[in-house]
Amino acid sequence: MRKRTIIIGAIAAAGLVGLFVYRFIQPEEFAEAVPLPVVETEKPQTGDISLMTSLLGKIEPSDVVYLYPKASGDVTEVNVKAGDIVNEGDVICRIDTKLVETAKASLDAAVLQLSQAQTALSRMEILYQAGGISTQAYEQARDQVTSARIQKDQAQFTYDTQVSYSQITAPISGLVEISDIENYDTVSPGSLLCVISGEGAQILSFQTTERIRNYLEEGDSIEVEKEGSRYRGTIYEISTMADDVTGLYKVKANMNPEVSLPTGAQVKLYVTSEETKNAMTIPVNSVYFEGGEPEVYLYRDGLVHKQPVEMGVYDSERAEILSGLSMEDAVIVSWSSELYEGAEVTLWQEAVE
Repeated sequence: MRKRTIIIGAIAAAGLVGLFVYRFIQPEEFAEAVPLPVVETEKPQTGDISLMTSLLGKIEPSDVVYLYPKASGDVTEVNVKAGDIVNEGDVICRIDTKLVETAKASLDAAVLQLSQAQTALSRMEILYQAGGISTQAYEQARDQVTSARIQKDQAQFTYDTQVSYSQITAPISGLVEISDIENYDTVSPGSLLCVISGEGAQILSFQTTERIRNYLEEGDSIEVEKEGSRYRGTIYEISTMADDVTGLYKVKANMNPEVSLPTGAQVKLYVTSEETKNAMTIPVNSVYFEGGEPEVYLYRDGLVHKQPVEMGVYDSERAEILSGLSMEDAVIVSWSSELYEGAEVTLWQEAVE
């Protein structure tokens, strides 16, 4: 039994020795190296960034007149309707102001008085030449003619004025946009009779805030959209005073003469709301935010460095950098979960070589 125990112990010892020798004679194994993250870089560029804002505008004629009566009365004749084309001087309507006949009677009386005064002066002149009347009497006759002529001219002016009040004519040629009168209507100086738009090109008017107004200049091109179609316009007038009610500034733009849109139609337009020129820019997706503050990652000698920056205007592609970078910095523009201060990385340009 003792011999059997010794044999078993010898076998176990031999096994331990063999295991020990095996471990030391086996070649050493090493873990496979993990490749470094690959990044792309780009140097800042100089460029322009413009932001566009959509607004609502209204199509208006370049020339438009609103006709109101200058005296109260009853409409006795209407010669136009909305959609008619009229020429300058055409009679739009006639109004019985109740004063035309009175003015005509006064004119007739003044004409008669002047005629009588001129006849009397003719007789006085014959007598004066014959020495039958004094110089004073002759001069009085001439003064009466002068006075009668003045009264006749005043009566003529009054009559002409009343006729113009009763006969409304088109001051310009164009399209009757609105005709809000009918026969037998009673109108007053506050009653709108009709609106006539001139034959010139159309304009676009819109209102904007002071901030956007500061980016607009006369001559700027704008884009106009109506029912899926797009047109171009050019700003020609920018108000320098805000509206008392809205606090907005009115802007006007000429439309392309070939464009014909309904007067009064609302359109969508696009204007520059913010812009920067000749600015340092980088891809906007290379900017990260930590605690609300912008920062970028730079590549220097194989390492990543975090760099705070001051960002200005940006759009969907580029961001303006006001400070924090130089034009020679290599900004990392590709995303990686391994971007942190001091991380080792490989440039994409080197990895593909």
